[in-house]
Parts: sequence; structure tokens; C-alpha cells
Amino acid sequence: MAPFGWWAKESHVGTPVVVKMENPNNWSMVELEGASEEDFLCAAAADDDHDPSMPAARRRREKVRNKNAKQLTWVLLLKAHKAAGCLTSIAAALLGLASVVRRRLASGRTDRTDSGASAEKTRFFSCIKVFLCLSLVLLGFEIAAYFQGWHFTAADLQIQYLYTLTNPPFEVKGLFDWIYSKWVLVRVEYLAPPLQFLANFCIVLFLIQSLDRLILCLGCFWIRFKKIKPIAKQGAMDLEGGEGAGYFPMVLVQIPMCNEREVYQQSIAAVCSLDWPKSSFLIQVLDDSDDSETQSLINDEVHKWQKEGANIVYRHRVIREGYKAGNLKSAMNCSYVKDYEFVVIFDADFQPAPDFLKRTVPYFKDNEDLGLVQARWSFVNKDENLLTRLQLINLAFHFEVEQQVNGIYLNFFGFNGTAGVWRIKALEESGGWLERTTVEDMDIAVRAHLHGWKFIFLNDVECQCELPESYEAYRKQQHRWHSGPMQLFRLCLPDIINSKISIWKKSNLIFLFFLLRKLILPFYSFTLFCIILPMTMFIPEATLPSWIVCYIPATMSFLNILPAPKSFPFIVPYLLFENTMSVTKFNAMISGLFQLGSAYEWVVTKKLGRSSEGDLASLVDEKPKPQRGVSVPDLVELREEMKQKEQKASRKKKYNRIYTKELALAFLLLTAAARSLMSAQGIHFYFLLFQGVSFLLVGLDLIGEQVD
Repeated sequence: MAPFGWWAKESHVGTPVVVKMENPNNWSMVELEGASEEDFLCAAAADDDHDPSMPAARRRREKVRNKNAKQLTWVLLLKAHKAAGCLTSIAAALLGLASVVRRRLASGRTDRTDSGASAEKTRFFSCIKVFLCLSLVLLGFEIAAYFQGWHFTAADLQIQYLYTLTNPPFEVKGLFDWIYSKWVLVRVEYLAPPLQFLANFCIVLFLIQSLDRLILCLGCFWIRFKKIKPIAKQGAMDLEGGEGAGYFPMVLVQIPMCNEREVYQQSIAAVCSLDWPKSSFLIQVLDDSDDSETQSLINDEVHKWQKEGANIVYRHRVIREGYKAGNLKSAMNCSYVKDYEFVVIFDADFQPAPDFLKRTVPYFKDNEDLGLVQARWSFVNKDENLLTRLQLINLAFHFEVEQQVNGIYLNFFGFNGTAGVWRIKALEESGGWLERTTVEDMDIAVRAHLHGWKFIFLNDVECQCELPESYEAYRKQQHRWHSGPMQLFRLCLPDIINSKISIWKKSNLIFLFFLLRKLILPFYSFTLFCIILPMTMFIPEATLPSWIVCYIPATMSFLNILPAPKSFPFIVPYLLFENTMSVTKFNAMISGLFQLGSAYEWVVTKKLGRSSEGDLASLVDEKPKPQRGVSVPDLVELREEMKQKEQKASRKKKYNRIYTKELALAFLLLTAAARSLMSAQGIHFYFLLFQGVSFLLVGLDLIGEQVD
């Protein structure tokens, strides 16, 4: 068809349509003018088209109408062809998903087949199964009621209206109607009030926690607007004066590790390359590996760097108690530690820049109250998969907002366990490392704060590390991170109350640091969105307003994602995934609070050594530069070893797990979504549907990488 120009509007009547088609799958349609109502009036009789008495103007309108109808039919055929193509794609995607599910089920591996599965995990899963079975029974009951004529819509779910239905003079037509009317009465009088009370309680907690997030974001905005940042003493160091000038105190560097075969080389190489006078710092490699081959490899690596001139020692404990805290405590008991003023801790996957010490240690000069300087983390694999992208959002908010705001305004925050410089005197006065919890870093930070020590967070000093890429590794990490704070809260609450710090600092520790950010957040996330919301679909007399289900969570997700602006396309998956992770966090919080079996479960987060690949390759590809403690031939050899490891890893059989709690919650939410659809509750249906799909994907381990 010849295209019409916009100037042709005055020369015709109707709705001309231009269809441009290169092939059946690539076409476009342009509507040049809206149609009037007269153009689409139907003829009164079929023979009117040939009636000689019909006015000429009407015959012209009928001709144009017939022409437009042909054009519209052609366009609709093209749309139908495209829709068929979409349906084919969807069908292929569903078949692919079904194939993946079949492989998952065939593997037979679930989170309940672990040898360390504890009793409280079984009890927690049993509670979720009870809710699931109950929801399935109620859904069947509601479907039967629907076909019996009980058609509740969102506008009908009012208590007064339900009382009218369940009391005379309402006419009961049969046995089922009598049973259903009594069930509605039980809901109204006995079930809805406590459920509504619990929902309102969680809503209040949700609003308080959201207000806390908003205040933190405003504090971060003010810091950036005013360009507030910690400032080191002038003249603390002289970058161009050589080792004989500036501030170079004695520094002890510790690298605790346990079976870290994938990353030990890159961490040792990075620490041995730190730009600091050789006579002023010592490196301790604290190996807790229980694998003799790994021990031998790490020991050989240390000897190699000793030959290169690095001041480094290897320590291995015979009695491995207390996990990381026990390892650090054992190292601090060495006699030579008294000669050092500061200690720096790097986990095995961390790779500090050569100037790390020069950018952190000077803040201690002439600042005797300063106990800790914490650097920010950066992540080499943040774009590896969807799981690492979602982790980046949380951690960017943690460092950019929480740590920075608390450091500037309170001089206190939770130590991150690595990439930090401690004054050894602060550690000793605070009681040193204790093995009483799985969050030894938070433990020592709280005790140091109670003793009056101040902390500084450096947002512009980054230390490179690696994010867990499999859901299995991330899940275990989050369990430890949310169980430990509850253990610590039980243990240190009397010390906080009896300490000599101000009432404001005590209140901050108890209500903000522990209760609001460590206990309330996982509690309301799981209870409100995974239990209460589905139950309100089957007990509709208790309601959750749409602003709680949609608008407030979306706003909070928007605030959380601000420190990582490149992650904005993932805002919806982030919101859904955070609610999905609430089941793991809630379980961990309960186990830590009540000292259940898995509270002291410590599993080393699986690492792949990605933080070393690009850096080592660049060091080899560039021209050799003379650096203290760096050997180019060794780096070439190291890269060859990495290639061999990759080949071996590719031959290893990998598998995914079935996560039973997540799957049970997925079916619970999808069942509630079906009930919501029957009562036409709008936004609740869409939230339950997408949240249920999110739980389903995580339960089938379709997010992140496979594990060995």
C-alpha cells in the first residue's frame, strides 16, 4: 500500500492504516487518523449497498468503511501470526523449565539430605507444610463455594456485609451453604481479629524499619552534599620521602584461612606486595585447613615468598577450636605480637591494593581514642550472574549508607571481619577475640565500643574480594550472618546495660543496632509477606492495604538501590528476592535467639578464586616492573596452575539442590494467589503470583551457579 502523508488528512474520511511488511515476523502499522463514529456504523440491511435510493455521501462512507475493514482484517491477521509466535516461544520456555525441574528432581539432592540437618530445621519446615496443606484445603473449599454462588469480591469483604450473610433472615439453601455460612461466621468472630492484630503489629514494625532506612539515606545524602569525610593528621606520611620519612608504625598483617585452595595464592601475593617498610610489618598466614594437601600447598607458597624477601610466616593449629575467632586468638598469643602496634586482617579472598596501609594507618596518628579503621569492599564478580547483582545492591547500601552514616555520626559500626586495621591495645582492653559466637567481628566491635573506642569508616578506600556465586554458598553465609547477631545480643545485653557509656549509645545498641536491624527486619519480612498475606486471602476479613503490599516495599527497594544506580533494572527482582531470602534469615534469627542446634553452624563460604584471574593475567601481560616481593616467573607459573584448576573443575560433576522450605512457600503463595484471583483483589494477586514464582525459582536452585 502506498503510504499517506500527514498532509492528506483533509482529503479523506475514515482511518487509513499503513502496513509495512518485510517478512511475516517484521511488520509495522501506522494509523494516520482517528475514525469518527459514523465510519463504523453497521448498515441496516445487506441490500443497502446496492440501493439506488441511497445518498451518494452514504455510499462513499460505506466504500471507505469496507476498505478500512479489509485493512484492519489484514492487520489482525498479522497480529495473530505474531501472537502465535509468542505462544510458541512461551511453550518452548515452559518445556525448558519442565526439563530443568525434571533434572533437579532426578538428582535427588535437597537441603534436607545434608548430614548436618538439625531438628529445628525439620520443625520449621513442618510448620510451613501445615500452612501449605491448610491453604490447599481452604482453596478447594472456596472453589466449591464459588460454584455454589458465593461470589465475594474485594468490595464485598466487609464485616457488616458478612454478618448479614451469616445471620437470619439470610436463607440457607442447602447443607453446603449452611456449612460455608458457619465457616464465614467463625472467620469473622474468631480468626480474623487475632490475624488482623498480628498484621497491624507487623505493619507498625515495617513502618518503623522503613523510617530508619529513610533517615539513614537522608544522612548519607547530607554527607555527600557537604562532602564530609574523615581526615588524617597532616604530615602523617610522606609518600615521596621514602621509607625513612613519614609515619610507619609496626603493623602485623593476618590472613586467616581454612581449606582456601582456590584463593590462597592471590591473597598471599597481594599482601606481600603491600607498600610498607619491610622492617615495619610482618605477615601471618593462619591456616586452619584440615586437608593435608592444602596445608602443604599453602606452606610451599609461604616459603616461596620468603625466598623472594617477604617477611611472612606460616602458622597451623593442631587443635582447631573456635573457628576464625580461635584462629585469630591463637595468633595474637605469639610472643612477638607485643612488638607491633596495629593488626590488619584480610580474609583469604581479599586482595588489597599496594597502598592500602598508607591510606588507612595514618588515621591513627595523634588519635589515641581510635580503635578501628574499616575499608570498603569492592567485588570483582559483581556482574557474574543475577545472584551476584542482587548481592551487590545489599552490600552497596550496607557500606555506602549504614557503615558511612554510623561512622560519621556515631563513631561506631559493626566490624566487617576483614579489610580493617585494629589498634592492638583496643583489642586487648576489650577482651580480645572470643569464640562464643559465629560473628566474632561484631562481638569485638561491640565490646570495644563499650570500652569507649572510636571507629572510622573509609568509603573511598576499597579492598577487592569475591561474592558467592551459588545460592547454596550465599544461603549458608546469610544463615551465619543472621544467627550470630542474635547469639551476641543474648550474651552482651547485660554488659550493655551495665556499661558506663551514655544512655543514647545504649539505646542505639539495643534498639537500633540489634533489635531493629538484626531482629525486626527478618521477622516482619517473613511473617508479613510469606505467612500473614497468604492467610488473609483465606480469611479475607483481615486485610492488608495495598500500600503495604506494593508502594512502601517499592519505595524502600528504590532507596536501597540508590548506592548502586547501575542496578536499577533489577529493582523488581531485588524486591522479590529479598522477601524470598527472608525464610533463611528468619530461620537463622530464631536459631540464634533461642540457641538452637544450627546457631553455631559454621560453613566456610565457597570461593572460586575469580578475584585473581584478571589481575594475574594483567601482571603477566604487562612489562615486568621491579616490585618488592613480586616474581614474574612465579606469576606465569601461577596462571598455568589456574588454567589446570579450571580444566579439572570443568570435569567435576556439578549439581543443584531442591530447597524444600522455599518450594513449600512457593506453593503456599501460588495457592493464595489463586484464591485472590477468585475475589478479584488486584495488586494482592500480582504480588502473590510473582512472589510465588520467585520462591519457585529459588526452591529449584535456578538462580546462581551450580555447586561442586
